[in-house]
Amino acid sequence: MPRVIVTDKLRSYGAAHREVMPSVEHRSHQGLNNRAENSHQPTRQRERARKGFRSVGAAQRFRDAFRGISPHFRPRRHRMTAAHYRAEMTVRFAIWDQITGVAGLSSIP
Repeated sequence: MPRVIVTDKLRSYGAAHREVMPSVEHRSHQGLNNRAENSHQPTRQRERARKGFRSVGAAQRFRDAFRGISPHFRPRRHRMTAAHYRAEMTVRFAIWDQITGVAGLSSIP
């Protein structure tokens, strides 16, 4: 059993605490639960990525299709100089334009 329960300032937590675990100390403060909130960060990033999709299934289908494309535009930046990164991205976008057939199209109609 925990010694302390830390929550944010939502008032209903106090009532739930008194009913479920009255012997445990309850601390409610704005900054005390930062550690718990940070542990949810990967989950929140996944939720943010799903926004704009009608369903979880649609998001997963997009992710599965995009999985092979995404690394092409995200080189390991920490291992490159800025000039090398710019040159690498120029090459990668040129390859992408050739694959998608955009290379032969003009941007002005």
